[in-house]
Amino acid sequence: MPPFQGVVKHLIIINVIVYVIVHVLLQNQPNIGAEYFVLYNFDSPYFKPIQLITSMFNHASPQHLLFNMLTLYFLGPMVESFLGTQKFFILYFLSGLAASVIFFMMTDSYAGLLGASGAISGVAGAFATMFPNIPLYLMFIPIPIKAKYLVWGGIVLGLLASLSGRGGNIANEAHFGGAIMGLLLVLYWHKNNLR
Repeated sequence: MPPFQGVVKHLIIINVIVYVIVHVLLQNQPNIGAEYFVLYNFDSPYFKPIQLITSMFNHASPQHLLFNMLTLYFLGPMVESFLGTQKFFILYFLSGLAASVIFFMMTDSYAGLLGASGAISGVAGAFATMFPNIPLYLMFIPIPIKAKYLVWGGIVLGLLASLSGRGGNIANEAHFGGAIMGLLLVLYWHKNNLR
């Protein structure tokens, strides 16, 4: 694994800082967290354009934050090393934005959306596209699974669960949107020799 540095390192630090600010320092003022760090449907009266960015750095729980940051920590450095800092930054944010747009297009939800999952799904989609045969492991399951099967299988199963009404409180549509954006960007850059 490439060294932990660059954009990945800064994104993890920012995500942790925002979590502490919203859930510790602002815990007595929950309206500020809900108003500025949660993304609402674009036709909601609560929607503010800044939420498109700030919601990507907020998380619902410590477990939500930990899972997203571990995924970014393990997959992000190889993607950033391969694409370079600038393209990785573009991939991360466009994947997060695509995740939000796809989520609200595919659902009629007026609940708030938050977390880095969509952006990180873009990183995972890029990883599985660039390094499809690298073995990955699920937590607590010591069986290697090729990246292309683990990432895309997880995305498809999550989307099918949501479409059948069994997705629970997970924004699988956002994961799908982010992963597709990661895939498309990598294919575009590769096709046009823009690495």
